Amino acid sequence: MSWPLLREELSLLPGPVLADGQPSWTLHDPTRNRFFSLDWLTFEILRRWSYADAETVVDSIAADSTLQPEPDDVEQVARFLRTNQLVQLGPGSARQLAERATQGEGGRLKWLLHHYLFFRVPLLRPDAWLDRWLPAAERFRSRTFALLTLLALLLGLTLVARQWDVFATSLVDTFTLSGLFAYGVALILVKLLHELGHAFTAKRFGCRVPTMGVAFLVLWPMAYTDTNDTWRLTSRWQRLRVAAAGIVTELGIAAWATLAWGLLPDGELRSAAFVLATTSWIATLAVNASPFMRFDGYFILSDWLDLPNLHERSFALARWRLREWLFSLREPCPEHFTPARHRGLILFAWITWLYRLVVFFGIAVLVYHFAVKAIGIVLFAVEICWFILMPIRNELREWKTRWPTIRSRRRGRVSLVVAALAIGLTLVPWPGRVTVSGVLRPAQVWPVHVPGPAMLEALPHREGDSVAEGEPIAQLASSALAVRREAAATKVEQLRWLAASAGFGSESRARLQSAQEELATAQEELAGLDETLARYQPRAPFSGRLHDIDPDLQPGQWLAEGERIALLVGDKGYVVETFLDEEAVKQIAVGDTAGFIADGGEGGRLELQVRHIDADATRVLPSGMLAAPAGGHVLVRQRRDQLIPEQGVYRVSLAVQDVPATLADQSWRGTVVIVGRWEVPAARYLRSALAVLLREAGF
Repeated sequence: MSWPLLREELSLLPGPVLADGQPSWTLHDPTRNRFFSLDWLTFEILRRWSYADAETVVDSIAADSTLQPEPDDVEQVARFLRTNQLVQLGPGSARQLAERATQGEGGRLKWLLHHYLFFRVPLLRPDAWLDRWLPAAERFRSRTFALLTLLALLLGLTLVARQWDVFATSLVDTFTLSGLFAYGVALILVKLLHELGHAFTAKRFGCRVPTMGVAFLVLWPMAYTDTNDTWRLTSRWQRLRVAAAGIVTELGIAAWATLAWGLLPDGELRSAAFVLATTSWIATLAVNASPFMRFDGYFILSDWLDLPNLHERSFALARWRLREWLFSLREPCPEHFTPARHRGLILFAWITWLYRLVVFFGIAVLVYHFAVKAIGIVLFAVEICWFILMPIRNELREWKTRWPTIRSRRRGRVSLVVAALAIGLTLVPWPGRVTVSGVLRPAQVWPVHVPGPAMLEALPHREGDSVAEGEPIAQLASSALAVRREAAATKVEQLRWLAASAGFGSESRARLQSAQEELATAQEELAGLDETLARYQPRAPFSGRLHDIDPDLQPGQWLAEGERIALLVGDKGYVVETFLDEEAVKQIAVGDTAGFIADGGEGGRLELQVRHIDADATRVLPSGMLAAPAGGHVLVRQRRDQLIPEQGVYRVSLAVQDVPATLADQSWRGTVVIVGRWEVPAARYLRSALAVLLREAGF
């Protein structure tokens, strides 16, 4: 090993005590403003780096301390120094550094990709300005101001609670173009004060703040403050206060703005206070406080747990645990913690992966929808590949390097067999099962309504009586229609007499033709009135039983138009009705078997058979029992008192073989399971994916 020389401008600073009790030091590279945490052994090696011999360094450390290093430890430190460019350049080193830089940057495409996903734009060098204004900023960290802010928060929340309806209405009213613009301005102001909170707190502890600016994550702007100098601090609690300063600043703004909204009269100032209050609360709780991205919440949690590089360390632990679960490789654990912290870090890593999966996929969808379509497709694919598929590929490559060990382990072979079976199950046909909600009802149902204002003359039947086809159900009388019918009949008789008494002269023949035309019109009017009056004597269109008869109905009562008198339920069997989307309809056919279980469990399982499938989609859902708001499965929106399906659904009727007495004469909602055709699961998912691609790729 050629002995490298350390760069002269590097500085070694005392660091905090590590979790295991050993001291630490911080190595500062001022050229790149980077900090490296060193443990006790690394520090002792660097103290003796001038010996320029690994054996000599090892012997000196063993003689002067309780540490027992080996020459390999010195070689690892040397590799660490070279990798992080902390050594002086020797002959040929410049070329190696240039090649390494070129390799790291890659080609133009890789450079563009990196700068699209994340880049920073420094805007200010605020260090001197912060020094001048630090005394003024110190007034906002006094105990008196903190107590006043807490009091303002309590009073503001009390006022909001008393005016909650007004507050909620104000929130809805701000979703306008001018309201969104106000939110944008407020967000910029709040984020500026947020970053100043970080900067002034860092200056208070003697740290340097070299730059402030805007960082872009997938072209989404975020303010940033360079507070790397806080790694000089030996106390993790001081670093925690710097990390939390932005959130504390935003919460303080929210507290005073909430109080201002409660005290100010309606007007521009109150609207501005509302925007500041809601923006601060939402931005702090939804974004900055999250520990799953490298925002303030992450650094606060890292300092609280005293675990720098929390994400990387928890991810390494979770990947190790995953490999042990799957393959039992018996590799050494990356780090050792207490059992509770060990489990907590693994759980934290899994939650972070799931959170990032949702966030990055959501960002990709937003970029796709807001960009030009051709560019949006490319950027969507880039983000999915970079943030989701690439980590999976990297882990699979790690499995590949361990393939001989995986094959030799019993658990590894079991995991491979299970994975092969899982993949195989998606490639073999499975019986298609469509599970939806449905309604069991009699095949024939006829509600008896009053056709118009009328008096009930007779109601010959009672609840549950059987009626034959054509048998009268009720007798209604409408005096207005009776008078009109008598007048029409009289007019018909008069016109008949006039037509019969006409002579044979030319004038009489003309009068006869006119009378005949008037007679035909009068007869049509009389026939229409007779047809209308027949509706006031409703007769059963089919045989069945009467239900839902009001027991208080008595002859002589007047009934309003549209009032229901009874419900006639036919005795010709029952039917189950449901609605399926286009994908589900393709899986079934007339004659397929199915089952029905009522929601309450009454009657057990009923055997069904598909009897009819509509060829056209249903535009209006006829019954609300299957709508999602009522507990069904059909997503609907209400428009003009009608339930409109959100997507195309097709009505499917199923015949019922036998209905128990507990379900008779009523309608029941339940679960319908239709056994459809056999299908390969992978083919269905592939078909859906291709359909989406074809739909979205259309220009």
